[in-house]
Amino acid sequence: MVQDYKTIDLFGKLLFETIILKPPYKKPNLMPNEACFLYILKGEYDSISETERLRIEAEESLLMKCGNYTCNMHPSKVSDTYQALAVHFYPDILMKIYENNLPDFLTQKTPLDIGMSKLNSDILIRKYIEDILFYFQNPKLVTEEILILKLKEIILLLNQTKNAPAIRSILSNLFSPNSHSFREIVKAHYYENITLDELAILNNQSLSTFKREFKKLYNSSPAAFLRERKLEKSEKLLISTDLRTTDIAYECGFTNVSHFSKTFKNKHGISPTIFKLTHLDKSLN
Repeated sequence: MVQDYKTIDLFGKLLFETIILKPPYKKPNLMPNEACFLYILKGEYDSISETERLRIEAEESLLMKCGNYTCNMHPSKVSDTYQALAVHFYPDILMKIYENNLPDFLTQKTPLDIGMSKLNSDILIRKYIEDILFYFQNPKLVTEEILILKLKEIILLLNQTKNAPAIRSILSNLFSPNSHSFREIVKAHYYENITLDELAILNNQSLSTFKREFKKLYNSSPAAFLRERKLEKSEKLLISTDLRTTDIAYECGFTNVSHFSKTFKNKHGISPTIFKLTHLDKSLN
């Protein structure tokens, strides 16, 4: 449940937003023509892109280039509240504030195989976030000139972070969407606890269209196909590792260990533990 939500616009578009809510909470995050910097103040955040997944904790931040995302907000061990601040980037606004003369690091494209990158806590970033929160608390002090300066400031700060190479790659490709096929997106999330709705969002499709496309490509329903991939991996881990059943359930993307055990038993007629012991006995003999 959202408890507080505030925004600040620049040139008619959303520039800053801050939210406080009671997690868990999930929503699609479609950014076909924009990029975003997100700072987590309280709670935790799962960002799922077409081919990646990152968990962001309090006092960590995330830079996302344009693309399709879905996000899950969670409580943390120290807070049952989620709070975050986001800065949005648009190509037309950047061109306007830099007077059509963008800095080199925004235009000199570098090879990119990621769509988002996590930033660890940084004193300059934290101070920047404090400044923006101050303006949310004192909206009468906000001017267009200040917003332009703060937008340029965060771009400069991102360009000199500790993981600058990854960030620079994203900055130079902010508005160049990654191109991923349907199969690539599905395969990237075989072993994750992800819903079909979320997979459809990542493919920029409705759920019904996604299911039809899936059936056409794999000759199976999404649920059955993904369940089989998860079970195949769990079987290999049970035979070849000393991982606990709980760890294997998490590693393979099952909702929880009881869901894993029930699904596994429906296929094999025995529990994962008995399956492991049976194969251990065979190897010893």
